[in-house]
Amino acid sequence: MKITQIDLHVIEMDLVAPFVTSLGSVSGRRGILVEAHDESGVTGYGEAVAFSTPWYTEETVATCYHMIKDILAPLLLNTYFSYPKEAAERMAAVRKNPMAKAALDMAIWDIYAKKRGEPLSKVIGGTRNEVLAGVAVGADTIEELLAQINHAKNDGYKRVKVKIGPGNDLDRIRAIRHSYPEMAILADANSSYFSFEKDLYELDAFGLQMIEQPLHPDDLVQHAELQKKLKTPICLDESITSFQDAWSAIQLGSCQVINIKIGRVGGITEAIRIHDLCEKHGIQVWCGGMLEFGVSRAHNIALSTLKGFSIPGDISSSKRYWKKDITSPEVQVSNGIIRPFKGAGIGVEIDWKRVEEVCIQHVVVK
Repeated sequence: MKITQIDLHVIEMDLVAPFVTSLGSVSGRRGILVEAHDESGVTGYGEAVAFSTPWYTEETVATCYHMIKDILAPLLLNTYFSYPKEAAERMAAVRKNPMAKAALDMAIWDIYAKKRGEPLSKVIGGTRNEVLAGVAVGADTIEELLAQINHAKNDGYKRVKVKIGPGNDLDRIRAIRHSYPEMAILADANSSYFSFEKDLYELDAFGLQMIEQPLHPDDLVQHAELQKKLKTPICLDESITSFQDAWSAIQLGSCQVINIKIGRVGGITEAIRIHDLCEKHGIQVWCGGMLEFGVSRAHNIALSTLKGFSIPGDISSSKRYWKKDITSPEVQVSNGIIRPFKGAGIGVEIDWKRVEEVCIQHVVVK
């Protein structure tokens, strides 16, 4: 395939309800829809999932826009690739910036699968006919959290991820466990604990599925020490931005679970490598979410069909976050399960009328 044109659509939509974490509250979402055109007329889609400010990682919508438009897209344009991995290797000449790279990597995989006339899930070796879906909840009060969880339970979700942080942990988890004694609960700290605080040890009593990213993203050693002292599995999220990070974490014993986010690790190419590494070493994996639009959700579903994804991921129904998504059909969860899309590539179409309604900037790179 030969990429001849790349369109960047910066879009912005309000969330149905604010999403609260230890790092702040998000009420609106801006992102970049990437539209890559092959010389044969096939179009593939990707999504840059960075936030507008660098609270989750150092990347932002603005930095991704710059990196794709001015640096990464020119590296890929008018060059022949026989396989998506070759494009990823070419982008490796640029250090870091995984979310910008991921957006292009997604689009190229979509083109590759469409040219083969097969669903992306099949092309990457997916074997699951059903994808397990969980949901992330975040609110200011315990009452609001319980209401969100009750709504999720009624929608059929079997696993709930709860945002916690120092001072907002034990009371929340205790109340949730009391109300939902059988539900699988994941506590996500978003790196908000700065040491082996007492509350982290006390969380061991609640039978959590895992504690996600309790300590600083760059500190694999401290996570390894903490994991030795906890019965509850530690899951790493922000710490894992590449295959090398995953390998180091496994060697140190820093975790028992890894959350694989396509955007955070640099694309589907790298996500598959991390999945295969974890499967080899007995590390559980699941697919995390980034409050994405429909394109990234479709890619997440395809990735989650790989054998190792045995834990429900953050691939909730589009309606939980958006009044109307930018793709058709929208992602729908039924009884905690999503059926992979059957069409070629990511299996969804872009709702261009909706994109026009929410687009705030469009540029063509040739």
